[in-house]
Amino acid sequence: MVTGYRHGDCYKTLDALVKDIPEQTYPGREHQGFLTSKNRYVDRKEGWKIANENNQIKFGKGFSDNGDDSELISENLYQND
Repeated sequence: MVTGYRHGDCYKTLDALVKDIPEQTYPGREHQGFLTSKNRYVDRKEGWKIANENNQIKFGKGFSDNGDDSELISENLYQND
């Protein structure tokens, strides 16, 4: 598992660990999610539920809210700098 503040940070770490891997073939790419404040991994759907229930979605809620199919993206939590 590769962790980082944002998903882009994870990719930078992976690039530093394993050179010359095309982005499309990153191992485990289908398993993306978030770490909770208790260091528990949750997938994007569970992340959405947790963030939504705790009023943590600050950006793009209307765009990202798809009922039961909603998935959290880091842009829901942090404004791009």
